[in-house]
Amino acid sequence: MNYRRLLLGTLLAVSMTGAAMAQSQPIKFVVPFAAGGGTDAYVRMLADELTRRGTRVIVENKPGGSAIIAADYVAKSRADGHTLVMSFVGMLGTNTILFEKLPYDPVKDFTAVSQIAYQPTIIVGRTELPYKNIKEMVEYAKANPGQINRGSPGAAILSNLAPVAFEKSNGISTNHIPFNGDAPAIQAMLSNSIDIYGTSITSSLPHIKSGKFRVLGVMDSKRLAQVPDAPTFKEMGYDFEAPLRYYLSAPSATPKDVVAVLNKSINEVLVDPAFIERARGIGMEPQGGTPADMERLLKAEIERWNPVVKSLNLPTAGR
Repeated sequence: MNYRRLLLGTLLAVSMTGAAMAQSQPIKFVVPFAAGGGTDAYVRMLADELTRRGTRVIVENKPGGSAIIAADYVAKSRADGHTLVMSFVGMLGTNTILFEKLPYDPVKDFTAVSQIAYQPTIIVGRTELPYKNIKEMVEYAKANPGQINRGSPGAAILSNLAPVAFEKSNGISTNHIPFNGDAPAIQAMLSNSIDIYGTSITSSLPHIKSGKFRVLGVMDSKRLAQVPDAPTFKEMGYDFEAPLRYYLSAPSATPKDVVAVLNKSINEVLVDPAFIERARGIGMEPQGGTPADMERLLKAEIERWNPVVKSLNLPTAGR
């Protein structure tokens, strides 16, 4: 039996029966951020549940380079369904604007597997700061130019680009300090090295509950269940939303039948009530769909954010 049929047969059997069956090698989910962050925690939760159901999955972190390192690694991996990357609009869209040359082609080198989750961008700040929400922060920034240090999990990540776009539209600026994921940025917040941070609720929730951080604003149409007292940007007079969507992508030559089996196994987890409850407990909203659904969502994100990023006139990094 050839290698592809062996893999497909194993995945099909696992998907159809849920029985724990031996795999010649585990499937690898590559996360482009440092271990310990919010998206890393969610991907590990998904991997653990797939493993529990019989599809053995491990997680490997390849942070740095605004997701370029992870993307390039997976783009050049064997296209057999064993290596996927947690992707997002920065990796597959806005990086083409922010970098003069990429070692991977976002269009030609990847194929869609599934969307896996959604959550809004939020801005958190240390609780001792003299502003308690985004409206007060804007007023403070105008009165005290250059006094706010803002962190992000990477220069090309939407949780940096959305705050930059918001700042430009409101005539303020902060001192941007990029990190290679949530975990190091959170530590910088805790050590007072940065004042505010563009992120998601997942990584910051424990520190919000402990009273160290405060949500200054939620970039969504509704408040977050985990922090119901935190206002949305719209409630404070700013018509600004920035959803963070997370996907899984495979090397482009991965056979469609293998992608279909992977998609089925992943989506069976994403609709499981127990998994949804656990994911929401860390601030993540599981959302799946077909590969075509992922392509449609990603296309819409790229069409929205690429022009925004171009309008910011940010410096282009050479490779």
